[in-house]
Amino acid sequence: MHENPLSDRSPAEPAPLEDPRAGADSAAELGDLDDSSSGASRDIADVSAVEIITTATVHLMSAAAVKIGLAEDEQTGHYQDLAEARKLIIALAGLVTAASPEIGGDHARSLRDGLRTLQLAFAEALPFPDPPGQAPGEKWTGRVS
Repeated sequence: MHENPLSDRSPAEPAPLEDPRAGADSAAELGDLDDSSSGASRDIADVSAVEIITTATVHLMSAAAVKIGLAEDEQTGHYQDLAEARKLIIALAGLVTAASPEIGGDHARSLRDGLRTLQLAFAEALPFPDPPGQAPGEKWTGRVS
């Protein structure tokens, strides 16, 4: 069983930020941290903006699918948190809508299709439907049916 190390904090309380240098015992270890962060910066510099946007979108889609209940929990066989799914879908809709003109037709089309699929799955999972225009992401995508 996986325990959530953040479970003793309230949802409004942010997780504490850890300084990666805090555990460094020597100047050599600090130098290693600088080398690895500059290496990561070089790696990110080699990745296109389209790939970064697409990766972020896929992460949001995956998380939303789990929260909608499209994935099975190990213990209960089902996991669902529609309040969290709603937040993820709203963020996803904003990102997809804003990024679509920048990333090109084929990429944008597949991201919009994935978003629409999640919006429909969310609507099916609700015990009562949202009013028209109030479903997650509809502020940016318009009515989904």
